[in-house]
Amino acid sequence: MPYHLLVVEDEPGLVMTLTDRLAAEGYEVAEAGDAPTALQAATTGRFDAILLDVMLPGGNGFDICRTLRQRGIHTPILMLTARGQIVDRVVGLKLGADDYLVKPFEMAELLARVEALLRRSHVQVPSSGSSETYRFGDVAVDFRRAEVIKNGQPLELSAREFKLLRYFVEHRGATLSRDELLNEVWGYNAMPSTRTVDVHVAWLRQKLEDNPRHPQYIQTVHGLGYKFVG
Repeated sequence: MPYHLLVVEDEPGLVMTLTDRLAAEGYEVAEAGDAPTALQAATTGRFDAILLDVMLPGGNGFDICRTLRQRGIHTPILMLTARGQIVDRVVGLKLGADDYLVKPFEMAELLARVEALLRRSHVQVPSSGSSETYRFGDVAVDFRRAEVIKNGQPLELSAREFKLLRYFVEHRGATLSRDELLNEVWGYNAMPSTRTVDVHVAWLRQKLEDNPRHPQYIQTVHGLGYKFVG
């Protein structure tokens, strides 16, 4: 699945340059040219990273960054600005930005920084014994502590729900049949029915998805099973 990026910038030439190059690199890119539009998009949309200019019509990137973090939205943010003073960089980072790039910049450096942000926020989860964390949307999973956080608040998952979620994450992008999930999550000797899988998936969706009726992460593959997209 391609990564989704939000580019917040009001200079048309730079917007075109960024979106064209990022799209050529395989990213899916959305744009916002002013502060209110950017805040709305970043709050309601699902992005893997935000490229955020500081000086914007209707506001500034510092305020957007502060507001997003106060709302529990932890999407990685790369600040883009002509301001090069140390104090501005410090302010941005203290408000919750993850990185800072001063204009004018080389596209190769921007791409490298975006890739680094995505690597840090989408930690690969080994198939066994993982002590790592994984993030998708507003959800963070700590496999070592068996903790799940959404919008800064802990979620209560049963041991079976957590094991099911972990299996989904470890096999993200793959279509998983109900029989495979029964065998791998419940075990051969548990003897539950495939309906048990459906019930637990429904419970996970209620806790993880913003709209369980139209799930974004745990998707149904009709006639085959389920697929985790995150």
